[in-house]
Amino acid sequence: MNAVSKPESKSESKNADGESTRSAARLVLLRHAKSAWPDVADRERPLGPRGLRDAPAAGRWLRDAGCLPALVLCSTSRRTRETWALAAAELGAAVPVRFDERVYAAEPEELLAVVSEVPDEVRTLLLVGHNPGLEELAVGLAREAGDAAEAAAMERLSAKFPTSAIAVLTCPGPWRELAPGSARLTGFAVPRGAAR
Repeated sequence: MNAVSKPESKSESKNADGESTRSAARLVLLRHAKSAWPDVADRERPLGPRGLRDAPAAGRWLRDAGCLPALVLCSTSRRTRETWALAAAELGAAVPVRFDERVYAAEPEELLAVVSEVPDEVRTLLLVGHNPGLEELAVGLAREAGDAAEAAAMERLSAKFPTSAIAVLTCPGPWRELAPGSARLTGFAVPRGAAR
């Protein structure tokens, strides 16, 4: 597993009056694992051998990093559905998933519109999709790095968002208010499964 950095842990805290305050929401972006290129329509391309190894590794990374989603929004393509199925099997818990046609080959603005519809009760949202939309969304949402770790993660993410890559963004407000520069990139990893 090639974990680059793990996200900060977020939990409920107390304000000055001792009342519980809600933690920041997390948007987790997972690019589908490596696909094969058979003679089929793009939407029907399955995972290739490397993708079949890497997708479970992505699930283990999510589990180990404490990024268990409350909801998954997944593209309807075969490779994203297969990626999620293999990753989900490693989480140790059932997670609700919605397969959304709009996530397939979407531009960042389209992805943001889909995310804006998520109920505020969902504190960790996982979006399983495609590049370049996911990479552009992550780069666009992330504000200027607050420390060296964030800066290093942003540099790696901006250089390449390969298959099975995971970006974790901390979002301060409701999903409908998510806008460019409003989130922090708190984790970036490229999990890889061992070759057999």
